[in-house]
Amino acid sequence: MSARQSADSAVVPDAPHARIVITIASLGFFLITLDISIVNVALARIRAELGGGTTGQQWVIDGYTLLFAALLLFAGNLSDRIGAKKALGLGICAFGLASAGCAAAPGIGSLIAARCVQGAAAAIMLPASMALVREAFPDPRRRAKALGVWAVGGAVAALVGQPLGGLLTTFNWRWVFTINLPVCAGMLTFLIAVAASPTRPSRFDWAGQILAVVALSALVYGLIDGGHVGFTHPTVIIALAIAAATLAAFVHVQARSHHPMLPLELFHAHGFRLALPVGFAFMIGNYGNVFVVSLFLQQHLGLTPLHAGLVFLPSAFFAIAGNLASGPVTNRFGARVPVVAGLLSMVVGLLALLLTAPLGSAVVTALCVIPIGAGGSLAMPSVTGVVLEGVPAEQAGTASAVFNTFRQIGGAVAIAVFGALIANPDNYLTGLRISLATAATLLLLAAINSARIRPRT
Repeated sequence: MSARQSADSAVVPDAPHARIVITIASLGFFLITLDISIVNVALARIRAELGGGTTGQQWVIDGYTLLFAALLLFAGNLSDRIGAKKALGLGICAFGLASAGCAAAPGIGSLIAARCVQGAAAAIMLPASMALVREAFPDPRRRAKALGVWAVGGAVAALVGQPLGGLLTTFNWRWVFTINLPVCAGMLTFLIAVAASPTRPSRFDWAGQILAVVALSALVYGLIDGGHVGFTHPTVIIALAIAAATLAAFVHVQARSHHPMLPLELFHAHGFRLALPVGFAFMIGNYGNVFVVSLFLQQHLGLTPLHAGLVFLPSAFFAIAGNLASGPVTNRFGARVPVVAGLLSMVVGLLALLLTAPLGSAVVTALCVIPIGAGGSLAMPSVTGVVLEGVPAEQAGTASAVFNTFRQIGGAVAIAVFGALIANPDNYLTGLRISLATAATLLLLAAINSARIRPRT
């Protein structure tokens, strides 16, 4: 038997339903990503119809992101406890109902409330879908390719999200939420064919979950409100103090609990520790960039929602290519090469935006966002594989939830801080450039740190 044949025989076969699983997981990631990108270009119209000002625009995004981040740890434990298939079905149903609530919202407050429910449902969907991928593709090399395909769901959402959101908003912004309903129905139909997932009975860490929600809510509120009333305002100081105190209490509870929602031993894994700041910085650069640039194109360059969405189209095409290339590149060179190269590509794009923003050119902006989308799509599937390979199989749902919690916290902080920086129309361009410089700096630091990812042996 040749060496090649021996290697092939050592590959663990995929589960019988693997193709269906990757389809469902990709559709789930598509929905979760779509509901950020598609909403960004609708914010100006939402503000015009429902009011709320810049603060309302920030909360339409951060209401979703906040609950997504705060409940991911709970959702990871839920996925492990009741089985990934059952958890995913629950999340899909809740997401569809919340989307209908968003579409029917009579005011900005009810829209933000429905967006919070959407974020909670997305939190249940994501770790469950990733755990299903882990179950369906037990071989690490096959899983790396599958994760690249999974990430295409997010890239396609980025591809169609901005222009589709602009097109739908041209008629009625409420259609950006209605579009989710047929996708949810399709996912539930596919899910019927998937075998039941294994379960790992354990107690829920209610104290940790409550502390996590309070800490993140207080942090985001303090950052958003501080940008508008000043960080010396008493309510802002109180909010940030509550965030710090509850975060410290959360860590203390996790260290002492017999059934923690965030097992601290996960941080013993070298790759897991390196992956967390990458996810955080990526979302700062990705969500923050899309948020401020979408508003810049509409409110300061005067583009329609449709034209603003089309600016992001070339970047999304390159993002799909990056997603598909990520698995083969990782298998050939290991995770370090695509992660570092991808993050540095995002830095180049953000710096190019920073330098060219005063030109006020939509064409130049479209060219500058290409390396951001391409770089992020190359890096993220690889670093996701690092997370899943570095922890025991029975904790895959929890580990992916922790990783994505760090990602979503990065997105929430970006919207809060960058929204505050651009809130004053007279200083918008300065705030935009400070936002882009901040994102570029964090991504550069993450790239340097990622050079410590161990090479493939």
